Amino acid sequence: MSFLEVKNLRKSFRLTDSLGRAAGQLVAVDNLSLSLQQGETLGLVGESGCGKSTTGKLILQLLPSDGGQVIFDGEDLTQLSTRQMRPYRRRIQMIFQDPFSSLNPRMTVGSILSEPLLIHRLAPPRQVRDRVIELLEKVGLSAEHEQRYPHEFSGGQRQRVGIARALAVEPQLIIADEPVSALDLSVQAQILNLLQGFQQEHNLSYLFIAHDLAVIEHVSDRIAVMYLGKIVELTSAEELYKNPCHPYTEALLNAVPVPDPDQPRPTALKGEIPSPVNPPSGCYFHPRCPYADDRCRQQQPELLDIGHKHQVACYHSEQVGRFLLQK
Repeated sequence: MSFLEVKNLRKSFRLTDSLGRAAGQLVAVDNLSLSLQQGETLGLVGESGCGKSTTGKLILQLLPSDGGQVIFDGEDLTQLSTRQMRPYRRRIQMIFQDPFSSLNPRMTVGSILSEPLLIHRLAPPRQVRDRVIELLEKVGLSAEHEQRYPHEFSGGQRQRVGIARALAVEPQLIIADEPVSALDLSVQAQILNLLQGFQQEHNLSYLFIAHDLAVIEHVSDRIAVMYLGKIVELTSAEELYKNPCHPYTEALLNAVPVPDPDQPRPTALKGEIPSPVNPPSGCYFHPRCPYADDRCRQQQPELLDIGHKHQVACYHSEQVGRFLLQK
């Protein structure tokens, strides 16, 4: 059995107009299923607004789901009360996308890192400060940073504090929600190397959420491609980049910049991502898909195994790849 198994997870948000009247539902996560092994990194990639961050919050039970299961180490977290979830808060941690808004501006870094240690009783009060300094040094900061406030740090330093806070409770699973998207490239590399070092040292599992395919390729063992609340392709990182079998994955790979102005570029996808309030019939991707036919417009494909542990939700997976340029 997988360390983490998500089955048919669903989440929608009720919309209202300016007078507070019901104005439909926004489907953020639509029957999503995935699994994660201990010590593995699963990359979750897709466009902004496709439901990646919502998925992470549902797994951590920061948002209540409309249905489905989140089975962590044999326990369905969706059936637990707030009190019963408390020990799992220690075992599953989250690194948030915005390192500034996720840190309390009125607390010093020392207080931010002390709080989880005291709540979960991981160190005697007299040893908490030593543990805080140890955490700061582990993420590349120093003891002098302990008394500073979040606004006194750079973006990269704030993200290091966020990582230190996640590591403070010695978790087994970390959900990293776009942890480097707001950082410069040189700082991105430092943070990614830091996360990979911790994974090797503590056998951590990561659900790594990002929209940058270069980052995802660098850190992931397997990759799940998400479109409009659904997983449309799931396979190993090597297989995905070598043999994409969903037209959306193909389009994402074609959109990666190539440092060669003479190399021809494929035709970009037409149209915009459909509204999750009113998704299209059949396959959600068919209005933008170069392979779409009447079956795609009428029937929604299931995520099926096509061999080599490669899952794809597409009726034309065998054709996909003819528009992909070799880089």
